[in-house]
Amino acid sequence: MKQDKYIFSLEVAVRDYELDSEGIVNNAIYLHYLEHTRHAFVMKEGIPFGSLTRDGLIPVVRRMEIDYHTPLRSGDVMLSRLWLERKGARFIFHQDIFRKEDDAPVVNAVVTIVCMTHDGRIDRGDELAARVAHYLD
Repeated sequence: MKQDKYIFSLEVAVRDYELDSEGIVNNAIYLHYLEHTRHAFVMKEGIPFGSLTRDGLIPVVRRMEIDYHTPLRSGDVMLSRLWLERKGARFIFHQDIFRKEDDAPVVNAVVTIVCMTHDGRIDRGDELAARVAHYLD
């Protein structure tokens, strides 16, 4: 992944309670890191998820693919980065986590988001696309 594709980066410190019995970050915790990064991105863009819901759109994760590379440990700081593309009604977040100290790849993830309406139907997401249009090719 070329560095210039990233549109957002978030620095996060590992907390001791996120470690498993082997002293590394538990695999499920990375889901939290990835979600926290997406939420921080949309907040930075002035799009709190609550506003989407009020507007009748409910963004939900449809698919998540994760490749684990280097484990994080207590005291590590990570850089969680993302870039975004749209394929029809799907918003694809490409998310990568690196250990800040040496830029070692930790996790690569592809997260597919779709927008649902209050009646449970998938929406094309045009309203969300309009809010992030300057990032979409």
